[in-house]
Amino acid sequence: MDLKEIQNLIKFVAKSGASEVKLEMDDVKITIKTGSDERETTILQQVPMQAAPQMQQPVQQQQAPSPQQQENTASGGDATGGQEDKGYLTIKSPIIGTFYRKPSPDKDAFVEVGDSVKVGDVLCVIEAMKLFNEIESEVSGKIVKVLVDDSSPVEFDQPLFLVDPS
Repeated sequence: MDLKEIQNLIKFVAKSGASEVKLEMDDVKITIKTGSDERETTILQQVPMQAAPQMQQPVQQQQAPSPQQQENTASGGDATGGQEDKGYLTIKSPIIGTFYRKPSPDKDAFVEVGDSVKVGDVLCVIEAMKLFNEIESEVSGKIVKVLVDDSSPVEFDQPLFLVDPS
């Protein structure tokens, strides 16, 4: 859509008496709102596919560790759990979605506690918007702990695995 077509659309909406019109095409989204004082407000923006979820992630990220901290406190004690984790590397979720340990329900898990992994090994998949994204290890070492249950929702930057790099 060029500028001339947008201007014609604004004029048409103003004459029609509609209070709001939304138009979406490919990567362009246009919203035209008319106020009660007959003034026109036009919003024109490019809409990247992942922009909105990324803006919301930091708020949700702050809430995600709280239940996990409660689990650590309940299962192993606060002081012990904190000291154990210091020598390990944490593999975190690069996206928001649903965490799966297996490639399909009838297959074995990608990795188990005690397995050795190297850079590039697939650790899990995260489903986001009907797409299954393989999460690969960025470190070499031994899986010490799986921090998320299978088929659980995960947030951006949420810890998934603890790896002993030695």
